[in-house]
Amino acid sequence: MRQRDGKQCDDLKGRCAVEATLGVIGGRWKAAVLFQLASGTQRFGQLRKLLPNITQRMLTLQLRELEQDGLVRRTVYAEVPPRVEYDLTAWGESLRPIIDAMSEWGQRYRRRLDGKAKAG
Repeated sequence: MRQRDGKQCDDLKGRCAVEATLGVIGGRWKAAVLFQLASGTQRFGQLRKLLPNITQRMLTLQLRELEQDGLVRRTVYAEVPPRVEYDLTAWGESLRPIIDAMSEWGQRYRRRLDGKAKAG
């Protein structure tokens, strides 16, 4: 363990554990994708509707990375046309408290910004 700003960090290949977490769920879209999947299994098209500002290519890349990291499961059904569904793995479900906390903090932050805009 090493000290950083008085707080202990796990030495995960020289990175703090927080950095390791952000390496997996960081970026603009991964946490948003995980948040949507926390409510249940989703098809690709449903995720696109829930996240209208993400491009198809970016959603595909983010889902692949989350799948490679073991957080998301991709299930392909042998139908015509093929049906593909995404859901959280048990490892992905373990992030639910973090994602929920991020959502709650974001709501409080928006209210704070709204309050400043009205006061200004």
